[in-house]
Amino acid sequence: MSQTTKRALEASLKKLLLEKPLNKITINDITEDCGVNRMTFYYHFKDIYDLVDWILAEDAAKAMEGRRGFGTWSEAYLDVLHQLQDNKTLVLNVYRSVGREQVEQYLYRLLDPILKDFADRECHDITVQDADKQFVVDFYKYALVGMTLEWTRRDMKNDPKQMVERVSTMIHGDFRRALCRLSTGSLKIEE
Repeated sequence: MSQTTKRALEASLKKLLLEKPLNKITINDITEDCGVNRMTFYYHFKDIYDLVDWILAEDAAKAMEGRRGFGTWSEAYLDVLHQLQDNKTLVLNVYRSVGREQVEQYLYRLLDPILKDFADRECHDITVQDADKQFVVDFYKYALVGMTLEWTRRDMKNDPKQMVERVSTMIHGDFRRALCRLSTGSLKIEE
C-alpha cells in the first residue's frame, strides 16, 4: 500500500508540473489531486522536495534495471539522455526550482554504475587497482555530468545523439588508455 500511495503522489506531482512550475505547487495541490489528506502525504514525505528526491532516486533505480551490458559507454550515455528527455518536465522544473545540485546527484546515480560496469569490462585483461579504476570512472562521470547539466540548462534543445557523438569524438579510446596507463604505474593515484 505504501508504494502505491507514493506512486499516486508522484503521478499527481508530475501531472501538476504540466500546469505550473514546482515552486508554485503546494502539498495541498498534490493531496487534492491525489485524493488523499495532508497527513497521508506527511506519513511518506517531509515536504515536496523530499518527494522530488524520492522520484529522482526511483527513476534512477528504474533506469538501471536491465540496462547493464551496453556495448559502449556512449550507448549508455545516449540512453541516459533519452531518459532525461522522457522526464523533461520534471528534470527542468527541479533544475530551475530546486537547483542544479539535485539534478547533478540524480545524474551521478545514473552514470556511476554504468561507467563502473564499462571500466570493469575495459580492464578485464589488465590489473588496475580499485582506487585507480574509481579515479578514471569519476573523471569521466564528472565530465559527462557537466556536459549533461549544460545541455539541461539549455532546455535539452540539442539532439542527444549529436551530443553523444561530439563527446565520443573528444574522448575516443581514452577510457581504456587511462586504465592501461594506471595499470602500468605511470599515473599511480595516491590514496
